[in-house]
Amino acid sequence: MDHDESNLHRLQLEIWGEALLTDDSLVIADIRDRPRIQQIFRDLKPEVVFHAAAHKHLPLLERHPSEAVKSNVLGTDHLVEAALAAGVERFVLISTDKAADPTSVLGASKRLAELIVQANARDARNLGTGVFSAVRFGNVLGSRGSLLSVLAEQLRSGGPVTITHPDVTRFFMTIEEAVGLVLESGRMAHGGEVFVLDMGEPVRIVDLVHNFAEQVQLGRDEVEIRYTGLRAGEKLNEALFSEGEERLPTAHARIYATVAESAAGPEDLAGGLTGLHEAAAGNSDEEVRRWLAELLPGYRTAEPEPAPVPALSAPYPDGF
Repeated sequence: MDHDESNLHRLQLEIWGEALLTDDSLVIADIRDRPRIQQIFRDLKPEVVFHAAAHKHLPLLERHPSEAVKSNVLGTDHLVEAALAAGVERFVLISTDKAADPTSVLGASKRLAELIVQANARDARNLGTGVFSAVRFGNVLGSRGSLLSVLAEQLRSGGPVTITHPDVTRFFMTIEEAVGLVLESGRMAHGGEVFVLDMGEPVRIVDLVHNFAEQVQLGRDEVEIRYTGLRAGEKLNEALFSEGEERLPTAHARIYATVAESAAGPEDLAGGLTGLHEAAAGNSDEEVRRWLAELLPGYRTAEPEPAPVPALSAPYPDGF
């Protein structure tokens, strides 16, 4: 299920070698559309849901926080509600390391998505209706819009390669690692956990650029790097756990878990989420920022920088 018809076409082409778009295995829908989501879950009765839909480009969401809330928070709310009603057996939210002690609208919106899943997981567990959990990890090499694809394009066009800061680091894993560990954590869940995948040591983006350049037969001196500065809401170094979260081992050596910091239930979030959703529906970005700060103690939204992006500068994805 996707709201992007071109992505659905590409996906079917990859899996089956043809994409006529004439069968029922593909569903076009938007998670923002509550009645449509309820209809789909009621009719198709899915047993397992992997919720990966999200807006994820940090600088865009800093400038358009209402859009972040509509997809990342309200969309998650719709899916969890429909999954509970349909008796889904396993529900896994795909989250991000930016949700740990968030400093950006992206991180804050995904942290709220985690809290929505955790709050409803308790009710689902008590009623025996399903297991709801989340998985948090960093950048996936080779995914759509990932660093390597952008880096390859910048080198192909003659550069320069754009990096935010000479010391910036990020966590990386391959698509195969990410998928395998997401499936495994979904199997292990008892309900309410946020699983955190062991992504190894953080990697300096500068080192990754130089290593990639060597793979395509370029020397260090042949790669021009332009430093653009950290953008509003960005961290120099990401963390996989918030300071107040306990790192708990699981049966899998590369998967850790953390549980809810409080016993808040859906009703405890409801009032604040209602105000947040109303602010987003009215496209009141300042109100959205205020509600995010109120719902997430310790979070303070960054003011977006007013400087325009040069029209001909090379693009680069979130987090680099």
